[in-house]
Amino acid sequence: MNELIKADNICIYNEWAGVETKHPLVSFIDFSTVKPLRHARKLYGFYAIFLKDVKCGELRYGRQYYDYQDGTLIFVAPGQVFGAEDNGEVFQPTGYLLMFHPDLLRNTSLGKLMMKDYTFFSYETNEALHLSSEERQVIMDCFHKIQYELQHPIDKHSKGLIVDSIKMFLDYCTRFYDRQFITRDNVNKDVLVRFEALLEDYFMKGRAEKTGLPTVQYIANELNLSANYLSDLLRKETGSTALRYIHDKVIDVAKTQIVSTDKTISEIAYLLGFQYPQHFTRLFKKEVGCTPNEYRLQVG
Repeated sequence: MNELIKADNICIYNEWAGVETKHPLVSFIDFSTVKPLRHARKLYGFYAIFLKDVKCGELRYGRQYYDYQDGTLIFVAPGQVFGAEDNGEVFQPTGYLLMFHPDLLRNTSLGKLMMKDYTFFSYETNEALHLSSEERQVIMDCFHKIQYELQHPIDKHSKGLIVDSIKMFLDYCTRFYDRQFITRDNVNKDVLVRFEALLEDYFMKGRAEKTGLPTVQYIANELNLSANYLSDLLRKETGSTALRYIHDKVIDVAKTQIVSTDKTISEIAYLLGFQYPQHFTRLFKKEVGCTPNEYRLQVG
């Protein structure tokens, strides 16, 4: 009943949806043209972007409701599982779906940029992109360009035009996510306050000494965010990544320990969660410009 479908390629998904495969590496589905389906959780072997036409006011982000009403984009990367459990009932799907296989991007500039520039593919579904009516129209224009190419026989120009259209679509998504970070300013500031409190608590209660340095993934989990979304949010708000934020806190705590206690540098390193004191010394010198012992002599 709740069997996971391994959608290794686009043909498998199209077969499940009852849609003709016009290109083995890319597909676009208007779900209003699809017959009723049963829910299914799928393990994706390709990139998938869903445009869900739902009232985003019904979706919660953190502690607040979001007020964009015209659609939500959800991004799924290869290796991720997405979908609802099969309850035995059929439903009429709505919205749109763009799918493209990593093989389409081989030896293209977009292929080299995918996970570096378009980090929203590793966001969680509660970090989806909520569109205004104007943004939705831009997205639909991009979809229509891709759909246009798929309706024509494959020729030597097809791949380049489709890949260029996908890149334009992803670039617009990056722009709209930037807008979303800005318009959620109050939510973002709440995340920053909680981030700082978590780090403070982590070191004050001695967790670093017991379990090691705090990681971006640990902080993200505590904030119910994905690691990439947290880093992107911080970069937009402060200009720093989450890892940079953690390193700054480590150095700040280290300076206090060096100046205000008689602990050896090795003891301080272990207190901060370093497995090897030389790793602490290396990070400290990189960030401060001198070794911990030199800093103690200068300040003390």
